[in-house]
Amino acid sequence: MNYCLTLPGGKQINIKFSFLGELSLYRRYKSCISQSPSQHLKLGLLKRVFINAAMMQLLKRVFINAATFKKANVNTPCAFLQLSINAFDYNCHVDLIKLLRQEGKLHRLRKARQKMSELFPLTEEIWLDWLKDEIRLTEDESDREKVYELFKRAVKDYVCPEIWLEYVQYSIGGMGAQGGIERVRSIFERALTAVGLHMTKGASIWEAYREFEILLNAQLERIHTLFRRQLAVPLMDMEGTYAEYSDWADDGVPEMVTRQYRRALQQLEKGKPFEEALLVSEPPKLAEYQAYIDFEMKEGDPARVQIIFERALAENCLVPDLWIKYTTYLDRQLKIRDLVLSAHERAVRNCPWTMGLWKSYLLALERHGADHQTVTDVFEKALNAGFIQATDYVEIWQSFLDYLRRRVDFKWSRELDELRAAFARSLDYLKQDVEERFSESGDLSCTIMQIWARIEALHCKNMQKARELWDSIMTKGNAKHANMWLEYYNLERSYGDASHCRKALHRAVQCTSDYPEHVCDVLLNFERVEGSLEDWDAAVQKTETKINRVNEQRVAEKEALQARQEEEKVEHRRKAKADKKGQKKSQKVNRTGDKRKADDEYEEEWGEDAGMDEELFKLRNSIVTATEELMETESGLFGRRAPPRKTEPPGFRKNQRGSSEAPQQPQDVSKEQRIDENCVFVSNLAFNLDDPEGKLRALFQGCGTVQQVRPVFSMNGVFRGYCYVQFEDRLAVPEALKLDRKEVDGRPMYVSPCVDKNKNPDFKVFKYKTAMEKHKIFISGLPYTCTKETLEDLCKQHGTVKAIRLVTNRSGKPKGLAYVEYENEAQASQAVLKMDGSMLENFTLSVAISNPPSRKMEDKGVPSRLLGAAMPRQPQGARGKGRTQISLLPRSLYRQSTPDAKAENGTISAPHTTETDGVHGGPGTTSPDTQSKSLSNEDFARMLLKK
Repeated sequence: MNYCLTLPGGKQINIKFSFLGELSLYRRYKSCISQSPSQHLKLGLLKRVFINAAMMQLLKRVFINAATFKKANVNTPCAFLQLSINAFDYNCHVDLIKLLRQEGKLHRLRKARQKMSELFPLTEEIWLDWLKDEIRLTEDESDREKVYELFKRAVKDYVCPEIWLEYVQYSIGGMGAQGGIERVRSIFERALTAVGLHMTKGASIWEAYREFEILLNAQLERIHTLFRRQLAVPLMDMEGTYAEYSDWADDGVPEMVTRQYRRALQQLEKGKPFEEALLVSEPPKLAEYQAYIDFEMKEGDPARVQIIFERALAENCLVPDLWIKYTTYLDRQLKIRDLVLSAHERAVRNCPWTMGLWKSYLLALERHGADHQTVTDVFEKALNAGFIQATDYVEIWQSFLDYLRRRVDFKWSRELDELRAAFARSLDYLKQDVEERFSESGDLSCTIMQIWARIEALHCKNMQKARELWDSIMTKGNAKHANMWLEYYNLERSYGDASHCRKALHRAVQCTSDYPEHVCDVLLNFERVEGSLEDWDAAVQKTETKINRVNEQRVAEKEALQARQEEEKVEHRRKAKADKKGQKKSQKVNRTGDKRKADDEYEEEWGEDAGMDEELFKLRNSIVTATEELMETESGLFGRRAPPRKTEPPGFRKNQRGSSEAPQQPQDVSKEQRIDENCVFVSNLAFNLDDPEGKLRALFQGCGTVQQVRPVFSMNGVFRGYCYVQFEDRLAVPEALKLDRKEVDGRPMYVSPCVDKNKNPDFKVFKYKTAMEKHKIFISGLPYTCTKETLEDLCKQHGTVKAIRLVTNRSGKPKGLAYVEYENEAQASQAVLKMDGSMLENFTLSVAISNPPSRKMEDKGVPSRLLGAAMPRQPQGARGKGRTQISLLPRSLYRQSTPDAKAENGTISAPHTTETDGVHGGPGTTSPDTQSKSLSNEDFARMLLKK
């Protein structure tokens, strides 16, 4: 399908549409740009962006061929099309100006620059190009006046010494005209006021001014005055200016000028560090300018504060906070009308999307007595600025309505009618334009209507209108909020009557759902003061009925929530169990049935060891720690989670080990060559890990030169899940420890120092703090599918998140617990207040400051491990048997250990000694040096007969 497209400038080309949708899109574009500006804005920002992008793709795709595209010179028309759709596209304005300047179309170039200058402040480069082009076209005096007007506009956008120099040089060229010299001097004085305090570039303006006066053979006193004024200002290379003045002055430099010069030098020395920081830093240098501004504000010189603000804004013109800081300073300190209003105007032109700047501009206009039409025009521009939030439009309307209310003399009807019309227009604007653009009005609590109702009640004495407004407020979904009804009640209480107060409170009790108890109390208190007995009875009956109904609803909601959470827990357990069965089936390790069963029961019983908040884990952690202390570093026979097996004589086990494990560890070396300081202990590896030595060697190779990897195998040649990695240099050990919790074949690998617990009984492997950390929060109740990214997005709303740790079990599966570290205590406290009790994927979160309970089992030895029935239930028995097997030693032979009893390396310290297998010579036998007296047969007999 062919369609004729007329480009700007009159050119026509044929467009081939591939389907009807493209033709519909083009017609929609034509109808869009033919509408009035106000209707165009109603289309909304998202719609304009969609049309813009779609039209550009269409134009690139539907030209018949590349030759036609090039022949039509479509770059410039495309820019015109894009600006017709979105006039606030800054980059498109710049591109269009460059294209028109290359083509030499000066008339259209002038219009493009004019259009852009109406919407945005122009940069120094754009202004200089524009001025140079216009200066070349100057033919007569009338053209010079146009260039002068253009210079006046150029120096208003930003403080640019180069533009001021161009301005004074151009004015010098016209000093031959009538009053030309005075005009040049006037421009020089304005330039000195604007940029004469610029510490690095201000000296060029002073020198140009002096050279101009010397060229005119002006009076010596005028030149003296310029020297004295310049030497009183801290400028770079002012020493050379002082030397020049000393040579030029016949009578020498006056004492007063010397004092001012020295004072300026001191100020220069104070400012030099900031100027040097600006010189070496990269644009936009915002942090350096902020420090410079703070320094000048402490010094307290308004002129110097102003110049440093202007310099900062020239390089950071799109930073709203900097504009807000500058305009606030001008409003509170200088209070000069022209200066203040000019700064506000430039601020909203640079950052039109920032509502706070428009709000401050309206207040400044009112504060400095601007006429009503000017304020109204600025407000209309603010509505078309394209704010990014619906609430911004509500606030700008509130500011304008406040201005109109302050203008009203309620004895006259003209201003009051204008105010009422503005209120009505604001409600229509929020309902139509804002809701169409953002899908919400931005004024959920109807603040504008509340203000209108209060004005009608207070100033106009029109309670009927106020009640109508409040009826409208309640119909917009606010009837369920207690605070809205109490606002209405307070209005009736202040300006209405008791009958309407009672009616409002009765409606509030009936409709409120968030804080019904509070509304009921207000109604009862009102009837105590105002009502009769019948009114009191009716209020009591109504409030009791409401409270009972609310309590029933809350109980039902709580039960439903608990039932839903219980169903989710059951479903999660079912899935976890199914996943675990699948993992067991996929394992190809040939283990005996009893051994596999014992390991599985142990895994289900104890879980993982990262959650310091649970008492169950603390008990298990102590037992595992004690087991590690008994583990022989090189034999690998007493490793963690050893499977149950028959008890053989020590000699048999040693020989068996030597025969079965020797082939599995060909790299074994003598104990003299094994250095614990150069080793790390690696655990929690998968039993079915293929080639553990090769994988770990490759994994730890980046930490340093690996001397040997010693995996530990069982008697049957099955990998036990842990090993030792020894480096040539002990400096590699800290780097290796950084790999702790790194995932290897789907399981977190635990890396800890290789320490002999017999020599270092107080050594602790757990690397996380167990004391209260006020800047860290503990979260429980998380969904098992929650990731670090999801949790970070949730937590960063309340402060800066430094670290997140998701607690997992030994197999790497999450437990629904996490620790989140914030930058400071205040942010952590705020997160607890906001997040505790909140919902995440239908899970209720419990949030508190991180304060793990103290670890109760910190015994250095094996705590009550050898006491048989006197010890807590353990994964395995006291003699390596299954934990379900009972001890056959009579209870009378056990001595219950006191809480202070501590065991170390299989011995019990006196005097609280518990002896279990002393007669058998097993592992529980006390050593001669710790046993004060051995027991005789008579002692055993008395113990057996003891009741």
